[in-house]
Amino acid sequence: MNSELKEISPTQRELHIEVDPAVIKEAYGKVSKRFADRANVPGFRKGFAPLDVVRLRFKEEIKSEVLQLVVPDQVAEAIREHDLHPLTEPQLHLEDVENVKVNGSEPIKLHVHVEVMPEVPMPKYEGIAVTRRVKPVEDGEVEDLIANRLGQEAALIPVEGRVSARGDTVIADLEGLFADDPDGEPIKADDLEVVLGDEVIEKAFTENLIGVNIDEEKEFTVAYPEDFSAQALAGKTLHYKAKIKSVGKSEVPELNDEWAKSLDEGYESLEDLRKKLRADLETYAKSDADARLRNNAIAKMIEENAFEVPSILIENQARNLLNNFARDLQQRGVDLKTVENNFVEMAYHQMRTQAERDVRGAMLLDKIAEAEKVKVTQAEVDEEIGKMAEYYRSTPEELRASLEKQGGTGTIENNLKTQKSIEALIAKAKVIDGPWVDDSLGEAPESQEGQDKPKKGAKAKTAKAATDEAKGTKKKTAKSKSAE
Repeated sequence: MNSELKEISPTQRELHIEVDPAVIKEAYGKVSKRFADRANVPGFRKGFAPLDVVRLRFKEEIKSEVLQLVVPDQVAEAIREHDLHPLTEPQLHLEDVENVKVNGSEPIKLHVHVEVMPEVPMPKYEGIAVTRRVKPVEDGEVEDLIANRLGQEAALIPVEGRVSARGDTVIADLEGLFADDPDGEPIKADDLEVVLGDEVIEKAFTENLIGVNIDEEKEFTVAYPEDFSAQALAGKTLHYKAKIKSVGKSEVPELNDEWAKSLDEGYESLEDLRKKLRADLETYAKSDADARLRNNAIAKMIEENAFEVPSILIENQARNLLNNFARDLQQRGVDLKTVENNFVEMAYHQMRTQAERDVRGAMLLDKIAEAEKVKVTQAEVDEEIGKMAEYYRSTPEELRASLEKQGGTGTIENNLKTQKSIEALIAKAKVIDGPWVDDSLGEAPESQEGQDKPKKGAKAKTAKAATDEAKGTKKKTAKSKSAE
């Protein structure tokens, strides 16, 4: 076998292979004999037909098997000879495939396309200029937290001697049928809470549930707008039956020192509560600023260190991102069968752009780990497993057993290695403190800040929203789009 390697690009190689006729002839003989031994040829007993007759009768079948017997081994040998490490299955192309001869009278020529990891240059990462911007805590944020806590502590007091009125909370079991599919599966929501007159409640629910009594049954129709947040309900008309279970008035505790002390969290007074909530918000703001700083540093490192990324790695990551996006849509009540193809294509294009940045960033961080001699110890892995076990309310032993079934602790080790590499990047960066700028308004001077990975706060908010929405469409039936 003769082979020649050509470098098409940093990630693409092309092998030109010429298979020795002697190798082909040997394979041709073996395959021909195998066919002759089992062939049924008219006029001859099984296994006694002349070899030339068998070769003529089964010409294409013998050709196909000879190629399958010879070509893969020759390609594998050429790949080993040139010390290539393909990232995916090599792509084979026979030259003049229609006229290829497999009797050993001439060599077989083919070329093979192989995608490989590029030689990633050591990134220029020392002295990257990044700005830490800490969002100041405003008094209104503290008061919002207190108001939210007051709402959680509110008690629903049953009303007596009257029907429901605006401002009351009605609890009902709800069943709804689609007007265009009355025989279909109904939507059911048990113990649905509807605050009558609340701006986030669909007006039809308020209008129809004012003036009801406990144990009353009420029927009404709701026509949802085309842009309603729950995809399954958008543009639909539903006929509802509501069984009223209770009517109550929400009573919020009085905002004073006694209430603050009653929270059983060590608050000495209302002022102490405000002080500690502000401290929590300030801690979070610093943590968020650090997350933005890391993201911005990674983004700048990517911009300043260009190199070609293997397409197969980009495709794999893009598919992962798209699958995660699809799962999120399902949790939000979207029927994926109703999603238009052009929307999927647009989403995939955006995912592919992000995927390339993800892969490029990961490869550069690997080089930083190499330069900084980053190591992850077993003790660090054990500590991380302990933290995860505590979070998932499990034991380290149970979590470790689960990880072993999924391939081991390699993912944890890689994550810790990445974290250490980012820490090394920040340690070598030129960090300055700057005034807060709300980059959601497009005013941030560092345009890439926070774009590579979600901010910690944003991630937490998204997780909560996903959890709330995962409860299903039934919890959205009464809420207007503004509530979302």
